[in-house]
Amino acid sequence: MMRLLVLTLVAAMLLFGCSGQQAPPKDPVTPTGKTVEVTMTAKQFEFSPATINVKKGDHVKISITSQDVTHGFSLPAFNVNQVLEPGKTVVVEFDADKSGTFPFACSNFCGSGHTGMTGKVVVE
Repeated sequence: MMRLLVLTLVAAMLLFGCSGQQAPPKDPVTPTGKTVEVTMTAKQFEFSPATINVKKGDHVKISITSQDVTHGFSLPAFNVNQVLEPGKTVVVEFDADKSGTFPFACSNFCGSGHTGMTGKVVVE
């Protein structure tokens, strides 16, 4: 009976990884120290520029002005979601801490072309 208990405990340790070791940490992002500033306009039914290119580790600061109606700016990968009122400039900021291509879109219904009002942030 004792042998069965010991075997069960050993099997559980192997199965569930009870070795006491921690998972290796994620690769740390080394900040570049660089702030990339972008001036963007939003109007039915486009963002300009629609593509933003930055380097991993950059701090990104986007100043967005809606030229016509209330729009939104949603960049889920970096937890950004902002309402853009007409004629007002809104600044959104985030750290580009991962590489890839990340879509953004208008998050406030702005008319018949709303679903096509998109863009992307490319982090190299």
